[in-house]
Amino acid sequence: MKRSFVVPIIEKVAKDMGVEVYIEPWGYAGTLVLQGGGKRYFRGASFDLNTLGASEIAKDKDYAAYFLKRLGYPVPEGKTFFAPKWAAVLGSERTADAACAYAESLGWPVIVKPNSRSQGRGVAKAWNEKELRQAIEEIEVYENVYLVQCVARGRDYRIVVLDGEVISAYERRPLCVVGDGVLTVAELLTEKQKQFVQGGRDTIVPTEDFRIDNTLAQQGLTLESVLEKGKEVELLPNANLSSGGDAFDVTDVLHQEWHTLAARIAHDANLRYIGIDIMTEAPLSDAPNEYIILEINSAPGLDNYATLGDAQRGRVEAMYKKVVEAMMK
Repeated sequence: MKRSFVVPIIEKVAKDMGVEVYIEPWGYAGTLVLQGGGKRYFRGASFDLNTLGASEIAKDKDYAAYFLKRLGYPVPEGKTFFAPKWAAVLGSERTADAACAYAESLGWPVIVKPNSRSQGRGVAKAWNEKELRQAIEEIEVYENVYLVQCVARGRDYRIVVLDGEVISAYERRPLCVVGDGVLTVAELLTEKQKQFVQGGRDTIVPTEDFRIDNTLAQQGLTLESVLEKGKEVELLPNANLSSGGDAFDVTDVLHQEWHTLAARIAHDANLRYIGIDIMTEAPLSDAPNEYIILEINSAPGLDNYATLGDAQRGRVEAMYKKVVEAMMK
């Protein structure tokens, strides 16, 4: 297991503050010993900040969408469906056949995603029943519950809030390659993987992922296609950095009304530390108008974002310092 990016930052901050910190041998989890003997624990990007109940709701995409919608926030239209064994336990008929019928009612394409996974794992865009069943079959290997949703349009952003204050906002773009007129898509992906390694990013490009094949097919391409010079092609339906996406910081241009809205969402979700994933047509420099809350995250990791450049690393270090200080109160 690779040592978490947050660990050396916590160690430095703790040292500067005169606080003892103990890290387990794998370098991924640890504890802070506060004055008076109190303890604060962390594991990866999960800190002793959020309450257990609120964190568990955030991890369950269906529950989170239900409560957000009840509070008046816009969320993607969608429903949950179940792997056969789990459907039998629940006495439900909402299995793959029902999911396909529901997708027909929504209109193709649709998004299908595991209900409790993070980092974009298993998220697929299905353009027909065959692709939807393929995605469901893959999800059911490790997940009993999945969602079928309508496709949200616009730009994908993550806003990170700590104790009512926005500490980061960035646009996320899906894994993509840019043609040079010589290399195939597969070869461009190999080059992208090399760039990740050189940049200290631990992302593994999913070169044998059926989602890439399906996304390329919709554009009349394959992994063996040679793209003309300068042609950019997106390869996955999700923009998570963990699956090879890129990020572009917009914190400094974030409209004040987005600050207010993000703080309100964090308050309503009862999360001191939260990542809010939003889809909107307009840039975040504009005031909120039409938008969709895709998901909320009670442990937003920033490791991959920090590898994008010195400025990003400095911002992440400053953010984690605030997180640690908040955890120690």
